[in-house]
Amino acid sequence: MRLSTQSTQPWRTDTQLPQTAVVMAQAAQMNVLELNAPLRVEHDKKRRQFSIRLNGSHDRAVLLYEYVGKKTVDLQHTEVPEAYRGREIAKHLAKAAMDFVVEEDLKAHLTCWYIQKYVKENPHPHYLEHVLH
Repeated sequence: MRLSTQSTQPWRTDTQLPQTAVVMAQAAQMNVLELNAPLRVEHDKKRRQFSIRLNGSHDRAVLLYEYVGKKTVDLQHTEVPEAYRGREIAKHLAKAAMDFVVEEDLKAHLTCWYIQKYVKENPHPHYLEHVLH
């Protein structure tokens, strides 16, 4: 990708942006989630986590849980890389985790503050009957 502009600044004599600006622009583009691209939540039961790969990169948003009883899970922690925060990515993880709890007929401790917030904002009866207080 090559960015160029007509220089309107008297101190600029070339018509190309410095290479560092081009690299920074490319990096910024790779850090942006496609607005229309659906987020795919993966559930790794062995590692007890839900995750979303962000833009096909190594960056992942994750929600971790543990079994604390035969039919009881503790939804412990949600983490979204800083560059991707504020885009409701954690909301997709929370929904997947709560849907899993319902589908498997489990009870859930909500240790993670974000999951607590999600359930409070989405007080569906099928979620609430599975939450331990």
